Amino acid sequence: MGATYQKGVFVKIYGDIQSGNCYKVKLLCALLDIEHEWVHVDILAGANQTCEFLAKNPNGKIPLLELSDGSYLSESNAILNFLASESELLPKNNFQFAKVQQWQFFEQYSHEPFIAAARYIAKYLGLPETHRADYESKQEGGNKALYVMEAQLLKTPYLVGDKLTTADIALYMYTHVAPEGGFDLSKYPAIQLWLGRIASNPRYVGIG
Repeated sequence: MGATYQKGVFVKIYGDIQSGNCYKVKLLCALLDIEHEWVHVDILAGANQTCEFLAKNPNGKIPLLELSDGSYLSESNAILNFLASESELLPKNNFQFAKVQQWQFFEQYSHEPFIAAARYIAKYLGLPETHRADYESKQEGGNKALYVMEAQLLKTPYLVGDKLTTADIALYMYTHVAPEGGFDLSKYPAIQLWLGRIASNPRYVGIG
């Protein structure tokens, strides 16, 4: 048996709240009322490439979780699942848990590379002509990912059945800002309802 997160244990999170992958962790902590210290890491200034940070995470990426015993855990979806262990956000059934992971792998390989990348080009780079072809190339893949989500959400209120899980938290981030990457969510009514369900949680916190 591996370690599981115990409610009430203080944790430290290194991240930038403007980062989508970091926001996932911030949202999870809010939903589960997890006490934590947020340590801002300015990646634009190279704070994630210092010797001090690389000693914590040789991959030099955020978010990064630090436990009270000095252990570290990286990769946003791994952090989500660890912090949500023993909570209502992770199914106890092994197959259902695997379905959560299925959607998290989908997020990393079929969703984020298109939707997050298009948003970055449009929102942060200002959609320059030098990047327009790249931006337009992301649209088909992004809409395909949204279609896959829509098909599931027409069947169930959440991605893995009738309860919110870390699969939903993983995919919420870049889906709810997909219009900033040129994606028209009015074509996906089930996704819009799903976004509303998540945002209506009394412990919900927005990005930023």
